[in-house]
Parts: sequence; C-alpha cells; structure tokens
Amino acid sequence: MPKLLNEIVAKHGEEIAVADEFGRTTWSELDLRTRRLINALREASIGPGDTIAMMMGNRRECFEIFQAAAHLGVTYVPVNWHWVADELAYVLDDADAKALLVGHRFIDIAEEALKDKRSENIQLSLTVGDPSTSQVSDYEEFLASAATLDLPDDQQVLGGPMFYTSGTTGRPKGVRGALSGGEDVPTEVMQLIGASMGNYVPQGGRSLLVGPVYHSAQWAFTFMPMIYGSSVIMRHKFDASETVQLIDEERITNIHLVPTQFKRMLDIESSIKESFTGETLQAVWHGAAPCPPPWKKAMLDWFGPKVHEYYGSTEGAFISNILAEDWTRKGGSVGKPVETIEVIIIDENGERIEQPNEPGVLYFRNLMGMGFEYHKAPEKTAAAHLEPGVFTTGDIGYLDEEGYLWLSDRKIDMIISGGVNIYPAEIEAVLAEHVGVADVSVIGVPNEEYGEEVKAVVECSDGYEGNTDFSKELRQLCTEKLAGYKRPKSIDFVGELPRTGTGKILKRKLREPYWEGFERSI
Repeated sequence: MPKLLNEIVAKHGEEIAVADEFGRTTWSELDLRTRRLINALREASIGPGDTIAMMMGNRRECFEIFQAAAHLGVTYVPVNWHWVADELAYVLDDADAKALLVGHRFIDIAEEALKDKRSENIQLSLTVGDPSTSQVSDYEEFLASAATLDLPDDQQVLGGPMFYTSGTTGRPKGVRGALSGGEDVPTEVMQLIGASMGNYVPQGGRSLLVGPVYHSAQWAFTFMPMIYGSSVIMRHKFDASETVQLIDEERITNIHLVPTQFKRMLDIESSIKESFTGETLQAVWHGAAPCPPPWKKAMLDWFGPKVHEYYGSTEGAFISNILAEDWTRKGGSVGKPVETIEVIIIDENGERIEQPNEPGVLYFRNLMGMGFEYHKAPEKTAAAHLEPGVFTTGDIGYLDEEGYLWLSDRKIDMIISGGVNIYPAEIEAVLAEHVGVADVSVIGVPNEEYGEEVKAVVECSDGYEGNTDFSKELRQLCTEKLAGYKRPKSIDFVGELPRTGTGKILKRKLREPYWEGFERSI
C-alpha cells in the first residue's frame, strides 16, 4: 500500500477522497488505482529521477498521478492547458519528459505536439477520459494492465512537481525545488510538509479546487492537505454561482481563490448569495494577485472573518500571511513572514535596509534550507539570488515597525517617468474603489519627454460605459487621492483585461501595442 495513504485508508477508506464533474473516488479506490499506476509506470521503465508531463485539466485522475509520482520518485510537470502545441512541445523537450498524460479536452493539442521532433523522447502517451487514438493510448487500459502490489520497503526517493513560470521575457522555465523529485528524502518529510498546511487549512477537511491545478498555489492548497487526509472536490472551470452553492452542498472547509473570482462571486444573483450559509467553511485563502481593498472588504462582510491572504511564489512557496482579523487593522499588508522565512531588503546600492518603512528590493532566505533552481537556466537562477539561499521574487516592499510586510509593487511593472519611480498597484487600488470599475490595470506607455507616462486600462462594470464622462469621473477620483505625478495621463477602456489562468493580468500583453515600433518595451 502506498505509504502516504496508509493511515488515511485505514480510517476513512470508504469516504470520498476526490470528486469532479464525472464521478467520485473513495480513499480505498484511490489507493488501489495509485498502486496500479505505480506498477504500470515501473513496467513502462519510468522510475526515480524521470519526468512526466500532464496536460490534464482539473480531473480526479490528477491526484492519483500526483500520489503515484510521489511514491515512485518521479517528477511531474503540470502543463498550462491554455498553451498551444508549440508551447507544449517546448516543455516536453525542456523538461526531458518521458511520458505525457493528457485530458480528453486537449487531445488535439497533444497529438499535434507529439508530431514535433522536440517530443521524440516521449516513450509513453496516455489519454485520460477518452479512448485511445493512433498516437495516444488509453489511461484506463494502462491501469488495468498492472497489479496492485505494495511498494518495495526500501523505496526512499520521493517525487514531486516542477512548475513552469511564465516569466517576463522568453520561454517559461521550470522551477526545480526540494520536492521536485530525484532527492533522497524520507516519506516523513512529505508528511511533515503536508501537516504544516494545517496552518492554512483544517486537517482532514474538504478542499474545493476551482482554479487550474497546474498553478503551484492551487496544487499546494489541495494536494498537500490531501497527504494529511483532506478530500478534494473540484471543477474544471470556475463558475461563481456554482462555487457558492458547492461550498454548502459539499460541506467545503477550505478554498483558494484569486481576486477576480471574488469579484465574480460578489456579482452573482442576490438570491444565491442570500441562500449561502457557509457553515462548514473555515478558511478562504487568496493570493497570486493584488486584491483591491473594496473587494476584500465586501468578501469579509459576506463570508465573515474567514478570508485570509498569503504572499508567496512558485520559487519560494509561502512567504507571509495575514489573517482576516489582522487585515482589518493592517489593510494592504501581506502580513508577517512565516517562521521559516527571513526577509532581507536591499536598496539601490546593494546595501541592506535595516530601518522600518523604507522600501527596497525584497529578498528571502528559507531557514529550513529549502532552495530552488531554474531548470537548465543557471544564469536565471543566479540572477534571482543575492547569495546562495537568498532569492528575490522581483518585488519591492518594506517591513513596518511591527514586522508586517508591505508590497510597493513588482519591480518589473514599475513605471519610471522623468526619473521618478511610480508603482501601479497604488493607482489601481484607487481606481478599483469606483463601483463602475470591474477590473483595472495601470501600465507605462511611451512619452517623448519623460520616457514613460501612466496609462490606466479599465474594464467597466455592468451599467457603465467607457466614455468621456466616465473617464472624467475616474480622473477626479485620482485627483482626490493621488499625487499629480501618479495620476493617469490617459484612460483606455476594454471589454476584458487579459489574464493568465491563475488570475494574473498580462501586463506585457497590455503594453505591447503602445510600445510597437520602439526600441524598448518598458
């Protein structure tokens, strides 16, 4: 029996472990399927140190693959399913993947990618949720062909994820951390890390997954609690009304959301909002993107003091968090650093900033010695580190007198106008206060005299029109709340702001048309 499932199956074997739109799987069934998958992969010559890729969608089978890879010492790459075939082929090659598992929604993309010469090292390809094709074999047949034997007693190497970050330039790069696989790590370490999620989610609860599991945060808030006995209920696509109803119907205890999901939930029919009880819900965690304070306050008013925020990254995992009670007093902060993280702030001269409230580039040291590297990119790894073990997310911020961490902005998104640094997050927060603003992003665009000037790109709420009158209203709001050099010089209106599947605004895509023909893009 897989070691990470031993105690859970003994206590809760017939209870639900994972569920999706297509069905439900008990812990005992998950155990059997995981054992079969472990042995099937071994028979296919995939074992410790090897890498597999997954373009799956949110499906139950993801979690048996995660479990099997962990026990087998295999690294798995959850692929962004919005990618096209060229991007998939690139990652299959870059990650040195030996196998590709693909969900039924993405067969066409997978088959096209497998024809690419960069995919020639793929020796096993399986389709999940669809019958086999000429290029891809059936996952269920693959499972059925294997035995349910226990793992060898001497199995010590654990496997884990390698997530690919989008980056700001060039192709995405894989982040290889302590749990990515191939390390001689005892099973107890994985269990310890899973148990540490108890600081974020209730142990043995029910997690609701309504964001893409290829994102490191969505994975962390579902698979890691699963190691400690939490079930996972999931949907492939987020629907605001359905999410609210599922929390009650499935007796959800915890959920991870991003700010755009907050806004969509706040905008659902009043009858659905009023019928929501949330009696089992203990924690709503959000991160991945800045949350406009009005949205956060509205969620707290509705859900109560259950809405908490964390700050982290694929590279550095959890860095800080702030509970609902603290946010009401320290609104805008991302909280106190977790016990395992040391915050180091560096000024423009490369010197450490010791005094509070003075912003600089944020660096972090994991006191447990857990580090990371960018796969096949030593130069990028070096650029992200101040010294061995001390890395940056590229953010600018400061610690206040009480040790709370505040983010000024992303360094890469900073606007420099006439030599003055301008941070978009502050301007976006002001504009988001207006009820007519459904979403907003502030970027730097070319200015012949100052190099860059501030532009706001606004998505209107229902009932508002992006016209001259509304633009004047927003300008007046900025005049009231922002210094002159921070106020947008122009406001554009769009039907929808471009975002990644994880909720982050694609600022580079927004900037591109404005910088076309210029030698630099920011």
